[in-house]
Amino acid sequence: MTVVPALRGAALAALPVLAAAHAAPVVTTFGPLRNRVTPRLAGRGRAGHVALTFDDGPDPHSTPLFLGALAARGVRATFFLLGGEARRSPGLVREIAAEGHEIGVHGWLHRPLLLRGPRATYDDLARARDLVGDLTGRRPTLFRPPYGVMSSAAHLAARRLGLTPVLWTCWGEDWTARATPASVHRTVVRDLRGGGTILLHDSDRTSVPGSWRATLGALPRILDTCDRRGLEVGPLCEHGWAGSRRTA
Repeated sequence: MTVVPALRGAALAALPVLAAAHAAPVVTTFGPLRNRVTPRLAGRGRAGHVALTFDDGPDPHSTPLFLGALAARGVRATFFLLGGEARRSPGLVREIAAEGHEIGVHGWLHRPLLLRGPRATYDDLARARDLVGDLTGRRPTLFRPPYGVMSSAAHLAARRLGLTPVLWTCWGEDWTARATPASVHRTVVRDLRGGGTILLHDSDRTSVPGSWRATLGALPRILDTCDRRGLEVGPLCEHGWAGSRRTA
């Protein structure tokens, strides 16, 4: 009769260890530490290049405006798409690809991966990857986790699915109610260095309504700053980082 309590006690004692194993990679989400310890995950590339990335689309109200702004400057970027949003706007997904931009996956739903088990994590990523592949004729090879928080399950699922996780080295904090074009530009360039990866949002699907307007307003200023610093701007596939896979 003492066996069951003993087993229960052992199981409870193991919970912190299991939780730590599941959440261990979360340390890589903290910018300064991540950039030093895991430059590949942070998206560190060649010194004269900056990777421009957008999360949370596609959004039929805002994404076309970003595509127009990028086309006007002759700049291509990487768009990390949510599967659920891609399903709602399949034509827009094809348009992003047709204009020469790189597409990665941001999961199917914008939910923290630490709250999911291995099976649910795998299914979420696989569903998003397969949909984007079906819509564009090319399976994505890049993955950015929601909120930038990885888990052991996410690392394993991404590896099985041929997806390389990549985060960022600087962002615009463009999802908040206080964001303005000036604040987004200022926040990005504060940490902008050659070889860095910029995170912005082309959608307000998971942000404050209308927040994308600040991002759109900041985009020309960010590109101007890169030009003044002699930095080439492009997608991750041209970034020269350890996780890039140049496509034909």
